Amino acid sequence: MSKILEFRATEEAIIELQAKLDALKGNQHLQEELEFEQKLRQLMQEHGKTLRDINMILDPQTYQQSVSSSTKPQQSRRQREAKRYRNPYTHEVVVTKGGNQRTLKAWKEQFGAEVVESWLEGAQQEEPLASAG
Repeated sequence: MSKILEFRATEEAIIELQAKLDALKGNQHLQEELEFEQKLRQLMQEHGKTLRDINMILDPQTYQQSVSSSTKPQQSRRQREAKRYRNPYTHEVVVTKGGNQRTLKAWKEQFGAEVVESWLEGAQQEEPLASAG
């Protein structure tokens, strides 16, 4: 039963949309706009211009604002610094900006995360605090 209801509802929607389309086709204002659009496109083609070119000619300030805002990359956070790890056993070096690097993951599985983090080059190693006693 639901397919019959769906079919009839679709048929009614088509009839309703067809009536709207027929009303629009008879609208003089729409006909004028369509004619203007056709002539504008012919003129643009004749002179080798695009809609972007036309917008720049008619409203250069708005065009400049949109171009300048779209060409500037907006960074929501700062770039990560590359870290350099050197395996003391194989002397292999891995440079990465994140912890999702294949070799680094393998090392962490094999040797443990703390040990691998101690292989970080250029990092300030924490010195043990001297006991005051």
